[in-house]
Amino acid sequence: MAEKRTVTATHETGLKNLNNLLLVGVMMAVGVVLRLCAGFLAVAGMHPNFLIATYCLSILIVKPKLREAAVIGLISGCISQIGTSMPWINLGSELVGAIVMCLLIMIPLPKVVKPLVTTFLTTLASGYSFVALAAIFYVHPMTMATFLQMSMVCFVTAALNCVIVTILSIPVNRIMNK
Repeated sequence: MAEKRTVTATHETGLKNLNNLLLVGVMMAVGVVLRLCAGFLAVAGMHPNFLIATYCLSILIVKPKLREAAVIGLISGCISQIGTSMPWINLGSELVGAIVMCLLIMIPLPKVVKPLVTTFLTTLASGYSFVALAAIFYVHPMTMATFLQMSMVCFVTAALNCVIVTILSIPVNRIMNK
């Protein structure tokens, strides 16, 4: 007598899965479009960094390996070269951000707060990496006033990004985990 077959669905992680790769590509494209149109969503002249938000959401859902996250960060850094006033800095800051996000998602946190906490900390890591690289390469020496102003931008951007990613993670997670 033949045994009954059972089929179990598993959610593959990383970029080797075609659906995950497509999700990252679509998210990056959305991030580019929103970055170019970000002026409509400003708080005191500051707006979310949609590229950081989209790679945070991608990494949160896809759960790539560290080197895959680094590639996502480098691609985001390359895209960030569009319209920047400080070229090349984003390559380093987005690389740091993507790696930090990849490491943070490994920390066991309640599912409800995970997008909020990880995106906030990732945006701060990326933002302060940007500030440090700007201080080294463009604004040397950096005054305390400039540092405080850039810090305020980092915090507001982190707050906006974590809200966006938290809200979007619910439907994207449902779609990806049918």
